[in-house]
Amino acid sequence: MISEEITLRKLQILTAFVASGSLARTAERMQMSTVSVHRALHSLEDAMRCALFRHEGRRLIALPAALALAEAAEDAGRTLESGIRKAREKAGFGAAQLKIGAMYSLTVELIPRLVMGVKLRRPELAIELQLGSNTQLLDKLQAQDVDALLMSLPVDGSPPGLLALPLFEDELFLASSLASPAPAGAEADLTDYRHHKFVALNDGFATSRDFQRLFSHAGYQPDVVMRVDDIFSLMNLVAAGVGLSLLPGRVSALFAGRIRFTPLAPQWRSTQHIGLLLQECRERDPNLLALLAEARMLGRHISSNGLAAKPLASG
Repeated sequence: MISEEITLRKLQILTAFVASGSLARTAERMQMSTVSVHRALHSLEDAMRCALFRHEGRRLIALPAALALAEAAEDAGRTLESGIRKAREKAGFGAAQLKIGAMYSLTVELIPRLVMGVKLRRPELAIELQLGSNTQLLDKLQAQDVDALLMSLPVDGSPPGLLALPLFEDELFLASSLASPAPAGAEADLTDYRHHKFVALNDGFATSRDFQRLFSHAGYQPDVVMRVDDIFSLMNLVAAGVGLSLLPGRVSALFAGRIRFTPLAPQWRSTQHIGLLLQECRERDPNLLALLAEARMLGRHISSNGLAAKPLASG
């Protein structure tokens, strides 16, 4: 059993002293006072319960036991450094690859702009994109299968241990095929659509969560004729006239000329807060620092100029 008095710091001071042969040079190298170096070496000697040094006048001389311990400490230090490096690699810290999880809808504009910005900051970095629902993405982050998430931030706040960076807000719209009759008014009152057919995303997605919440408040369960696992399939169904749906404005430019985006009436307005999520313990990771810096800059740009994809007018 190694005594708790034999610390890594004391062993580092010992190896520095053996290498330099001088208390003063050791103090300079370790950025501490000569008195502190002397105290640490004698504390280590006491913990070892054997002689490590002898005095020649005012000089402190390392004995063979100290040389043997210093050599072992150097080996242990190299092993520990290697272990730390491997542990960080396993956790993705400073890795050659950055894994980003994202909602499907953010691949329209946000993801390409963010990836291009990060690549300019760290050209050597390979970036992998994994798509999924909010629920799937959070599970991936907690399991460290991805390094960061771009998604609709949880309405009840970020889970413990996660850092959130809000980027922009987006509104939901009533989406309908342009081949179908236009809504009666400039704004959609959800209570008027009790007898219409709808298509929706499966559970776990931010938009499906908002869909269920809004219709629950409207006092009825909509007639959902089909559910899908991604927003692009959902938009194809809407464009084909299979049913109505609720869609975020950020995807409106994708099906220009095929889907009508009608604003919801004020009492049904629903805002999604889009942001970046990562583990707090990894915010100093060089890769994530680059991602955070680019995300902040992009968030400021969107706040000032908005997304290029603007919701199409009703009618």
